[in-house]
Parts: sequence; C-alpha cells; structure tokens
Amino acid sequence: MPFSTECRVRRRLGAASVVLLALALAGPAEASPETLKRSAQNLVFGPFDFFFGPIVGTRAVYNNLQDIDDTTSVRVFYAVPGVAWNAAVCMGGGVLRLISGALELVPGLVLVPFEADMDPLFAPAEKSDALVWEDAGPFEIKFGINYVE
Repeated sequence: MPFSTECRVRRRLGAASVVLLALALAGPAEASPETLKRSAQNLVFGPFDFFFGPIVGTRAVYNNLQDIDDTTSVRVFYAVPGVAWNAAVCMGGGVLRLISGALELVPGLVLVPFEADMDPLFAPAEKSDALVWEDAGPFEIKFGINYVE
C-alpha cells in the first residue's frame, strides 16, 4: 500500500480544516445576477428584434417623415431606401443582441455568486425605445427596439 492509514487520516483532517477555515472566512452571500439576467433577456428577445426589424424600420421612417420639413419629392424618394436601410439596421441589431446575450452568458454564470456586474456588451438594447417595453418584475420584456435613433 502506498499510503499508511495514519497518512490518510492526516490528509483528511487537513482537508477538513481547510474547508472549515474557508467557510469561516467567507463573507455573506450577496449575489448580483444582473449580467445573467441581461444575457437571458438578450437571448430571448434578440430574435424578436430581428423579426420585428421591418416594422420598426418602417415606423422610424414614418416618424422621421412627419418631423422633417422637406418637399414631397424628397419624402417619396427617401421612403423606399430609408425603409430598406432602417429595416436592415434593426434586423442586424437583433442579431447583435442575440450574439451579445450568448457572449454574456458564461460571465453572467460566473458573476452570480459575487457582488459584481459586467458592463453591457451591446448597450442600445437597454437605452433605445422599443415597440414592446414592459417591466414584469425581475425580467424586463423589451423587443422591437429601434436601433436607428
């Protein structure tokens, strides 16, 4: 036998004392699930941003046409490429939101037991206006984000 019984007992007592010391020195648990929550929201609602991109892009062009004081011809010629551009940007924003949610998932899981939070990788999802924006307790329902304003 490579180890004697006495050596095994010493190892077990040493391991138990290290565990007890670690538990005694540990502070109170103050978890911060903000990064994980943001990651989950981005993963869930990113595809909705992609699918609502054409609606949000069209709505943004319509609102911009109401706010500007241009001739009718400029308004007509702006509308078609403006809708295409805004829809593509909003759909791309949904894809970026989904990717940032995936990238924040692992750090979010790691940061749960600590009182720490990571800055958002994709801030427009938190700062911009949206078609649907409801605060449902701990989980914010927000999709159809206007990424062009």
